[in-house]
Amino acid sequence: MRKLRVFLMNNWVTLAIVGGVVLLVILAVVGLSSLESFYRNLTLATMPVQLLVGGVHAAIFVFMYLTFFRGGFSKMKKGKIRVQDVQVSFKDVIGLEGAKKEAMEVVKLLKDRAHVRRIGGKVIKGLLLIGPPGCGKTMLAKAIATESKIPFISIAGSEFVEVFVGVGASRVRKLFTKARQYAYAEGACIVFIDELDVIGRGRQFSFMGGGQETNSTQNQILVELDGLSSAKHNVIVIGATNAAEEVLDKALMRPGRFDRKLYITYPNLQEREDLFRYYIGKVKYDESIDVGRLARKTVYKSPADIENIIKESALIATRKKKETVDMDDLSEAMDRIDLGLETHIKMTPQEREQTAFHEAGHTVVLYFLHPTDDVFKATIRSRGHALGMVSHNPREELHTFNKQKLIADIKVSLGGYVAEKIRYGTTSTGVSSDFSKATRIAHAMVWKLGMGSGDILGDYTAIPENELSNTLKEKLNNETTELMNDCYKSVYKFLKKEWKLVETLANELLEKEELDYDSIESVFKSLGRKREVSDL
Repeated sequence: MRKLRVFLMNNWVTLAIVGGVVLLVILAVVGLSSLESFYRNLTLATMPVQLLVGGVHAAIFVFMYLTFFRGGFSKMKKGKIRVQDVQVSFKDVIGLEGAKKEAMEVVKLLKDRAHVRRIGGKVIKGLLLIGPPGCGKTMLAKAIATESKIPFISIAGSEFVEVFVGVGASRVRKLFTKARQYAYAEGACIVFIDELDVIGRGRQFSFMGGGQETNSTQNQILVELDGLSSAKHNVIVIGATNAAEEVLDKALMRPGRFDRKLYITYPNLQEREDLFRYYIGKVKYDESIDVGRLARKTVYKSPADIENIIKESALIATRKKKETVDMDDLSEAMDRIDLGLETHIKMTPQEREQTAFHEAGHTVVLYFLHPTDDVFKATIRSRGHALGMVSHNPREELHTFNKQKLIADIKVSLGGYVAEKIRYGTTSTGVSSDFSKATRIAHAMVWKLGMGSGDILGDYTAIPENELSNTLKEKLNNETTELMNDCYKSVYKFLKKEWKLVETLANELLEKEELDYDSIESVFKSLGRKREVSDL
């Protein structure tokens, strides 16, 4: 009965028009039958023209009516998505074990709404999913709807944004009106707003009227969220964003609106293994593939990244006319995604050799002196604007970096410059990006993180530079320069002592062009060198 009532509410205009047309046809037939044959024939002869003119007038009227009286630009075409059409359960959400536990608790509360109200509690009205892109926020929202057996409406924040002021707010009103109708008919409804930060950023108030459309849209969302307290409208709003929580407006985040926040992070080692097993099971693959090794090589990769690696490897295997995906295809897929496509630049013999020594310098410093990272690959095949590249990943997830790790990053960046300096007595423009990275790290250590060699502590980037004395700025800059010079001297001393390693590795790169971790390790072992724990 409720579904019929909602249907009549949404379609009464259409039903009225159809009924009116049927009535007019009946009256026309009755009227024609009462006319004499001459007048009846005349009427029938002119009827096509009259119908054409009437149709044009009706079309103009319908256009004007829809534009000015039925929403026009603000008309929302979103309809509910039935749970049976989604079919995404928590079993399909892989790599988000911590987030899934929180989501399951939300599902239990949604399923037992009556019990929550009996004890005086309130059903969750707003759930905010916060996390980096590609980590499964949308899939998790679908799983919540499926497990709760609640239909939902999905929409992106950008769909509210228009040039015309007031359109976004009108769309919000229409969206929530539909949601209340579905909740009335089905018992509950979920509204999922993806990329909430598009309309949920901190409001800007300007006498020039800047940001007025976004402000009015967000104000309407705040009003609608406050209006969801009615017991007969079980509407739950799920928002998703990959922006920092501080970016969103404080009014949107207060209790009573988004009552709960669910933080989603990159998958850990075990979760990455599970993701690889899940996605690689969708293609034909070589049984010798080491999933654990793949998981170790993809630290800080999202579920979407891992899925993309598998898809890319399948395309590579297809191009090579293979029947199954093997480890070489997966490795090449990672190269394409992380390092870019090979550009096949023709280098002179001198450039090629200098590039090999440059990358060998990076690799030796990284392999022996870095406390947290492993070499992923060293190559002198040109990719993008780079003639060569050394890719490295941390051995495990790090959520904070200490001074030893940052100093090691600077030393690795300087390794290519030092190797060129020792081999040729001069350097090339290839050190530009290395210097840029090393300088940024050193500057942050001194200016922001209190990791300089002196007694200056504090985050001086938080203070406008014109408010800092010249003496203080000079001291901070001197410490930055001193830190860079100390790292340079340390790397120079190390590579000079271990020059045989650099030379051998450079020759291997000139011969094979690309070396992975196993090949690099075998080169060092052939020279009787094993990796030792750095004393940085």
